[in-house]
Amino acid sequence: MELRDNPQPKFIPDQDLKLMDQVRQVLRYHHYSYRTEQAYCNWIIRFIKYHRGKTYPSKMEKQKLESFLSHLATKQKVSAATQRQAMNSLIFLYQRALDKRVEGKIEPVKAKKHKALPVVMTKDAVRTVFSYMHGKHKMIAGLLYGGGLRLMECTRLRINDLDFARDQIYIRGSKGAKDRTKLFPQSIKEQLRVQVDQLNVLHDEDLVQGYGETNIPLSLMRKYPSASREFIWQFVFQSKKLSRDSRSGVLRRHHTFESGLQKAVRKAVLQSGITKRVSCHTFCNPFIGK
Repeated sequence: MELRDNPQPKFIPDQDLKLMDQVRQVLRYHHYSYRTEQAYCNWIIRFIKYHRGKTYPSKMEKQKLESFLSHLATKQKVSAATQRQAMNSLIFLYQRALDKRVEGKIEPVKAKKHKALPVVMTKDAVRTVFSYMHGKHKMIAGLLYGGGLRLMECTRLRINDLDFARDQIYIRGSKGAKDRTKLFPQSIKEQLRVQVDQLNVLHDEDLVQGYGETNIPLSLMRKYPSASREFIWQFVFQSKKLSRDSRSGVLRRHHTFESGLQKAVRKAVLQSGITKRVSCHTFCNPFIGK
C-alpha cells in the first residue's frame, strides 16, 4: 500500500506534547471514535516497542514499517483484517500526525486470509438460548435476531432512533458511516415501550441531581448546546451507574457495555446445552434455519 499526500486540511498537533498525546489530539480533531482511537494508539505503541524505542518514528524508513507488519503475519499469525488495521494505524501516524511522506509502496509479508464458515442455528435453538436470558440482555438479543442489528448498533441506540408509530428503527452512522432503517421486531416492541418509560423516569431523577447529560456528536453539541441533556438523545440501553467520560471528564450515564451481553449469551448457551460456538453475531446471521 502506498502512502499518498492527504487531500484533507492538515492539522498540526501541539509540538510540546508527547508523541502519543499528539496522535490522540489529531484523532480527535478528525472525529475518530473512541474505539478507533484506542486501537490506533495500541498499534502505534506496539510498533515503537517492536523497534525497542531506539528510533523516533519520523526517522524510520519504509523498511521499518514492513518489518513490523511482516512480523505480525509470520510470527504473531494475525488475520489479514488485523494486519490491515495495524497498517491503517501506521498510515495515520505518518500521514496525519507526523505529516511525513513515505516513498513507494509498503509491501510486507501478507497475512493469510481465512474465511470461516458461519455458525447456523435453528429457530428452536435460538428460542432455547433466549429462554435462559432475561431483562435488558434479552431485549438486545431480540433486536439482534428479530431486527438484524449489529451488536454495537444496538448498544448505541438512542430514544429518537425508535419510531413506534412507523415500526422502524433508525440506525445512524453504521458500518461505513451509513444510515439505514430496520423494521421493529414485534415480539419485543412492548418491552421496549416499557424500557423507554422507565428511562424517562430515571432521566428526570438524574436531572434533579444535576446530571442527565449524555455523549452526543460534537457538531450537534456546537449547534444545540443543551441537546446532551434532552431525553430524546439518551441511550436506550444505559449503564446502571454514572461514569466519567474518558475524553471530557464529564460524569454521564453511558450506554451499556457490549461485554455484558456477550457474557449473558455465553452463559445462556452453556445452560441450554448447545455445543456450537454461538456468539452475539450468530443471532444477526441470515442463515437461521427452521
